[in-house]
Amino acid sequence: VQLQAFGGGSVQTGGSLRLSCVGSGRTFSTLAMGWFRQAPGKEREFVATISWSGGSTNYADSVKGRFTISRDNAKNTVDLQMNSLKPEDTAVYYCAAAYGSISTNSRRYDFWGHGTQVTVSS
Repeated sequence: VQLQAFGGGSVQTGGSLRLSCVGSGRTFSTLAMGWFRQAPGKEREFVATISWSGGSTNYADSVKGRFTISRDNAKNTVDLQMNSLKPEDTAVYYCAAAYGSISTNSRRYDFWGHGTQVTVSS
């Protein structure tokens, strides 16, 4: 499975961005998907995850209520709608795919896309 994330950019505090991740391969619809991010000088951290069916989701406390993860298996895409952005959301965002159930643990993910930069200015 190959993943490609896009949609990053620069916004001001309070703005919105929508990230998209496109996956290749027939197995995409069977995989749990996740978004992670890594800020300069910090470790990669979990942002959001969604089950293969879209029926289960989980969010980091820091983004709960502001970010929404969704997927369209017909298009092999998973999106991350980010609202009310804050400077601390600035990071490179990565999408990832995992066999099995959703997880907040990056080690559970088998496939990773290249990151897309999100910059939020105050």
